[in-house]
Amino acid sequence: MLPLSVRPLLLAALMLSAPLAPASAAPRVDAPAKAWVAGIVNRIGMADRAAAPGRGGQVTVRVRIEADGALGGIVLEEGPAALGERAARAVQAAAPFPPPPAGLLTLEGFTELSFPLTLR
Repeated sequence: MLPLSVRPLLLAALMLSAPLAPASAAPRVDAPAKAWVAGIVNRIGMADRAAAPGRGGQVTVRVRIEADGALGGIVLEEGPAALGERAARAVQAAAPFPPPPAGLLTLEGFTELSFPLTLR
């Protein structure tokens, strides 16, 4: 069994990726939680104001969001440091976020999302 603090991170990753197993075996995540995650990722992508043709790329970031929607932290998990800095600025510009659904919160009162972010 995974620690409860890891569960929201895994749920977010599952919601953002294609299912690996038949739908009947996939974890059940309600539509509002899926919509919230999609909205956060979209909001961060739209906040990237440094668009520079030929200077974009993809990074994977982990974003901690507190129960009230405040930004709790950003970690570059994969990708070039320069793009990571740009991604961090986009995350900061997009904050604060709508509060996470209760089902995505850890016992400590936050959620973490890990996702690929394409910067153009």
